[in-house]
Amino acid sequence: MERVGTVERVSAQGGSRRLVVDASFDAPLTAGESVALNGVCLTVERADARSFEVVAVRETLEATTLGALDRGSRVNLERALRVGQPLGGHWLQGHVDATAPIRGVLRDAGQTRLHVEIPEPLRRYVARKGSIALDGVSLTIAAWSDPLAEIALVPFTLEHTVASVYAPGIRVNVEVDLIARYLERLIEARGTGAFEAGAAGRAP
Repeated sequence: MERVGTVERVSAQGGSRRLVVDASFDAPLTAGESVALNGVCLTVERADARSFEVVAVRETLEATTLGALDRGSRVNLERALRVGQPLGGHWLQGHVDATAPIRGVLRDAGQTRLHVEIPEPLRRYVARKGSIALDGVSLTIAAWSDPLAEIALVPFTLEHTVASVYAPGIRVNVEVDLIARYLERLIEARGTGAFEAGAAGRAP
């Protein structure tokens, strides 16, 4: 997650929504570039030095929290990772798996902990000390008590993302760990024999 921007304007286009976001990057965005809004990968249609426009189609609006954005909403922003750039968290694709409600926010002695109710289909990818992304921010799961993931937020995250406004009832975009998904797929392939069949079919 690079920075926080503010939605300047929202307009309907059939079943889609056009969003104009106020945000300046070190290097301006360009048309056709990918940018993630609250963890949702979108394509820049227009951009200048201080703002850019994207369109979220119906499927995206139904599968994420972008449909709830309005003028003045603050959003997490991140450009696509380029070769040679440092990877500060875990791999994210910008493909949101589901939305999830925040069930509790505990603030005590300078610490903030979220309790997020993970949807049933995603719970098999959750593990204590594992990775998860909320609104495009790479985070570590401090504790897991099905169906609640407990996530500790450090002060820097609170200051530099939209996490500062999280409260019970707010829904967040969830993307599970990509490596966990691939491991599951490999295990499934071995179980069906597809893995061995594929290996046997290759030339030595």
